[in-house]
Amino acid sequence: MQYKKINVEVIVVADEAEAVIAELNAALDHIDESHTLFGGNIEAVAFEHSGKRRRSALGHTLAAGETALKTARNGMKTALRAVI
Repeated sequence: MQYKKINVEVIVVADEAEAVIAELNAALDHIDESHTLFGGNIEAVAFEHSGKRRRSALGHTLAAGETALKTARNGMKTALRAVI
């Protein structure tokens, strides 16, 4: 039988870490009711954020959509001016 190890990395504000860990443990207990889980642990490591926040893939997609809409709107303005 083959197994897969699933790694999940979540970054939260330090003040909320204990609450998040408690909820993750509860979620794992719930998952264990319907699936077989072998071992695992939740590890909390403190670190300093670099200060600059990166845009997520969703953020990039939304920004690209906004740019596309602006470009299309400008193209429509130009086309309407040409027709009038």
